[in-house]
Amino acid sequence: MIDLVDVSKRYGRDGTAWAVQHASLAVAEGELVALLGESGSGKTTLLKMVNRLIDPDAGCIRVAGRDVRTEDPVALRRTIGYVIQQAGLLPHHSVADNVAMVPRLLGWSRGEIDRRVDELLELVGLAPAAYRARFPDQLSGGQRQRVGVARALAARPRVLLLDEPFGALDPITRVGLQGELARIHRELRLTTILVTHDMVEALTLADRVVVMCAGEVRQIATPHALLTAPADDYVARLVDVVRAQSGQLQALAARAADAPADAADPPARAADAPADVTGAPAERGDVR
Repeated sequence: MIDLVDVSKRYGRDGTAWAVQHASLAVAEGELVALLGESGSGKTTLLKMVNRLIDPDAGCIRVAGRDVRTEDPVALRRTIGYVIQQAGLLPHHSVADNVAMVPRLLGWSRGEIDRRVDELLELVGLAPAAYRARFPDQLSGGQRQRVGVARALAARPRVLLLDEPFGALDPITRVGLQGELARIHRELRLTTILVTHDMVEALTLADRVVVMCAGEVRQIATPHALLTAPADDYVARLVDVVRAQSGQLQALAARAADAPADAADPPARAADAPADVTGAPAERGDVR
């Protein structure tokens, strides 16, 4: 479905600063692939070359067998779902208008658009009656990101690109949305590329993981193969970080289990409770 063949991109006045160096990757239809690496590793640049937000200096990129360089960039992007960190919703548009943006540009009828908006809000776990008329500043971070996913899927794309979509969210919201992404990917049979710097996220969500460093692809492997047979010292260090963190958590859990009962944390005081636990709908600008 997505083929990148010997793709390269350079920056700088003299063109010597490599962002991506001779990267090749084939993503099968229905596969979820994670691009994993530190900041500056080239993973976002590689992703953006798929939908031509960035054009490569060399190499070939094909989506569904067609060279993206032969496609009009705007038309191409309307056929590929794209989700960024913090959703990027238009603040002066309602939830429904944000989701409807691409179908409206494609000339869908009002009835088709309304049905699709409601269908997608249900898909991402937001009741249409409660959320379609809200504005972005009336939503929590997790809700905004759900709307961003709905907008990306509005025109029924077969390919979905996600650029660190959960990086700015709290851990509980992040884990919940990771599960929602996995479900949506399976239900819609999407072909998905996810950019992340979170090793655990990559290992738990992806069919295969692409490890990048300094613009180079260091390893392409299943999560199991990555953990059991890292290709080089850099990949091994990434794996060791996850194992070290897991060991630290296990040690903390063991110490907590061995602690005497009187060392446990005291019950929460009434003064520590949140001031408003009614669950009442937030007013505009009052995010809860």
